[in-house]
Amino acid sequence: MSQSSIGVVGAGAWGTALAHMLASDGREVLLWALEDGLAEAINSTHRNELYLPSAELAPSIRATGNLSAMPDCDILLLVTPAQHMAKVMEAMGRFPRDLVLCSKGIEASTGRMMHQVAHEAAPDADIAVLSGPTFAHEVAAGLPAAVTLACGGGNEQWRRLAPAIARANFRPYYSDDVTGAEIGGAVKNVLAIACGVVEGLHLGLNARMALITRGFAEMLRFGMALGGKPETLNGLCGLGDLVLTCSSENSRNFSLGKALGEGMSAEDALSDKRTVAEGAHTAPVLQRLAEEHGVSMPITEAVNDLLGGKPANDVVQGLLARPLKAEGHRA
Repeated sequence: MSQSSIGVVGAGAWGTALAHMLASDGREVLLWALEDGLAEAINSTHRNELYLPSAELAPSIRATGNLSAMPDCDILLLVTPAQHMAKVMEAMGRFPRDLVLCSKGIEASTGRMMHQVAHEAAPDADIAVLSGPTFAHEVAAGLPAAVTLACGGGNEQWRRLAPAIARANFRPYYSDDVTGAEIGGAVKNVLAIACGVVEGLHLGLNARMALITRGFAEMLRFGMALGGKPETLNGLCGLGDLVLTCSSENSRNFSLGKALGEGMSAEDALSDKRTVAEGAHTAPVLQRLAEEHGVSMPITEAVNDLLGGKPANDVVQGLLARPLKAEGHRA
């Protein structure tokens, strides 16, 4: 059986790291870059100085600025920012059988999950979601990582994708719960902003661990309300990703929250156009969807208050003043 050809759509830090990991065994990987001149720079220097300067990239990566070339691959990993995925897929126009979604977020304007965006653009494709506790620079350095690979095409798709994606230091675990895998990745970005605020306000590790635990309860409530499985959210793409993202300034969402906790305005904290803190886009639509489904998400509401300009200390005091209740209470 011949090797499947692989393309990565999006040459940000995560897309570049995935392309490098996939090319680590000498396989040819096609990487699409939006920015003018970036593809040429990657091909000539084997580096992405703009988004992942720490990595010397595998020579079998070929970068291109031509989006129309990407559907010629057998497998496409879509790693564009969540808010731009629909536009990129519309521009691409045609698609291979297997689409692997690697962006974490909810479309702010419509409330659609990424697999819904992809299915509407490519109804004949098999949709999978790759998500888990991963920092781009560590994956690019070849450090061990494990992820969830949720296959909407079931075991047959898993049998195609697993050997194409797994590497010695990159271990996917099978799931058929696309919804749960996506919800874990989207919600943890919002909760990471809250954990960053705790760090910025110097509230201590006790407060951070309490927030992670109560935040996970929000994730679980929301995920189950939308049809996700609790075992998915308890796994790598839910709890695992949450703990990682809430524990390091390598997370853009955590860094955003830390800046807010230190007194920076949301406008200034979000002014860096080169990187995307997806949680800031996801928080308002997440709160709206939670209200529509009758799910209580007070930490998510607090993050929206912060992004709306409410002082961090006032938001924290509001959370601490909530009525006391049993730990397992659904609200």
